[in-house]
Amino acid sequence: MNDKLTIRPAHEADLPAMVAMLADDPLGAARESPDDLTPYLTAYRRIAGDPHQHLVVAVAPGTDRVIGTLQLTVIPGLSRRGATRTLIEAVRIHADARGSGLGTTLIEWAVEQSRTLGAELVQLTSDATRTDAHRFYERLGFSASHVGFKLVL
Repeated sequence: MNDKLTIRPAHEADLPAMVAMLADDPLGAARESPDDLTPYLTAYRRIAGDPHQHLVVAVAPGTDRVIGTLQLTVIPGLSRRGATRTLIEAVRIHADARGSGLGTTLIEWAVEQSRTLGAELVQLTSDATRTDAHRFYERLGFSASHVGFKLVL
């Protein structure tokens, strides 16, 4: 990926591009609603007001075009002798930027940011059907060490 890539905090104006990326795959197409940004705007404002949340976008070199996004959450905890951990969520790369190294750049940014924030552990989840993503995360040093569970409310 070009060194001129910018990773910056997301702005409200970035929401259409971010939601479009969230919806641009079989899983997202079934659960996202890019035609109604109202719930995303509410969520964005909650995230932006929480100092433990870091919602970022990657902007294409020489443009203002959003081509990637992720959310990094800082979680203080008691386990591991009071360790702080971070959680990487909602990693998305625009379809025409996939395979460019942007995903690696974003995850490396999140890991370095986690160190800066004092985290001792970085974790993420990936849907069980996303086998390509699993290989990607393993190549970056993550291990599938746990089984995750979800309960839809």
